[in-house]
Amino acid sequence: MVQINFALKEVNCKIVYYGPGLSGKTTNLEVIHNKAPNNNVGELTSIATEGDRTLFFDFLPLNLGSVAGMQTKFQIYTVPGQVYYNSTRKLVLQGADGIVFVADSRRGKMDENLESLSNLMENLHQYGMDVKTIPLVIQYNKRDLPDVYSPEELNEKLNHLHVPHYEAVAVTGEGVFPTLKKLSQMVLENLNRQQGSTVVKAPKKKEAKEPVAVGAQARAKATAAATQATSAVSQRPRSSAPSRSVAERKSGVVKESVTSSPGVKQIERKKPSVDSVIHKRSSMRKTQGGKTRTRTSGVRPSSRKRIEPPKKSSAALWFFTLLLVLGVVGSALYFTGLLDPLLSK
Repeated sequence: MVQINFALKEVNCKIVYYGPGLSGKTTNLEVIHNKAPNNNVGELTSIATEGDRTLFFDFLPLNLGSVAGMQTKFQIYTVPGQVYYNSTRKLVLQGADGIVFVADSRRGKMDENLESLSNLMENLHQYGMDVKTIPLVIQYNKRDLPDVYSPEELNEKLNHLHVPHYEAVAVTGEGVFPTLKKLSQMVLENLNRQQGSTVVKAPKKKEAKEPVAVGAQARAKATAAATQATSAVSQRPRSSAPSRSVAERKSGVVKESVTSSPGVKQIERKKPSVDSVIHKRSSMRKTQGGKTRTRTSGVRPSSRKRIEPPKKSSAALWFFTLLLVLGVVGSALYFTGLLDPLLSK
C-alpha cells in the first residue's frame, strides 16, 4: 500500500521479490544496491540461514526522484524461499504495490516454480488482492547456465496472465535493472489510475487578494470608475416617449403608461406640475380703510373673486336698533297690565 508522508513530502511504494528458494531474489537486491548511486540507496539488511540466505526479508529503500513535487521511494523486500516459512511470506507480502516473481530457469526446477507461484496467488487472495490487477513482472533468472528451459517453455508454464517477462543473469546484473524499471513504471501507472491524474494532488493555491489602493491610486481608481459610469449612462438610448403638453403641465395631471409590457393599462396620477409650484413670499402689508391687505409676489391671482358683504350705513343701524327697543318695551308693558287703563279710555 502506498504511504504518503506530507511532512517529509515522500511517497513510499513497496515492491516484493517473490520466488522459490535459491532462485536469485537476494542476488537481485545485492546488484541493485551495489550499482545504484550511494545517495539513492539505503542500507541493505540480509539474514542468512542454512537452507536459504534470506530468513525474513531484505530491505532496500531506492529513491527514484521527484514525482508531482514529492520524493518517490521504493522499499524493496524479498521473501524466504522455503515453504515452511509461509507465515513470513504472507507478512512481507502484505501491502505490496508491485511484485517481481523470480523463476529458476534450470531444468528440474519447474515444480518449485509452479508451487511458489501458486503460493503467491493464494496469499494474495487471502489479503483480498487480485493477481490480475496488481503490477506483476516475471524474471527468468540463471539464463547463463547450460541446461535451462527455453523462454517459450517458461511462458507456457508460468506466464498464463501474459505479464511482462525478462531474461536475466542476476550474478552479473544482466536483466536486473530492466526488470525493476518496468515494474516501477507499472506501479506508478497503477497509482495514477487509483489516485487520479497525478500521484499526489497539490493543494489549490488561494487567490491573492488585490491590495487596497491608497492615496493617488485610490483617487485614480475612483475617477476611472466615475468616468466609466458616466459614459455608460450617456450611451443609453433616449426614451421615445412624447413630451408633456402645456395643458398637462398647467393642470397638474400627468398621464403615465407602461409600454414595455403588454396588457398594461394606462394610469393617471396627479402630480404637482413644475409651473404650478411657485415659491410664495410675503413682501409687505398695507392698511387701508381699517383692513389689512397682504400682497404676495409671484402668485397668480385666482380666477374666483371674493364676495364681500354689503356695506351698511350707521343711521340705518340706529333706526333698526330703536325699533327693536320700542318693541321689547311695549311687549313688556302689555303683558304686565300697565297698558290696560290707557286702552280702556
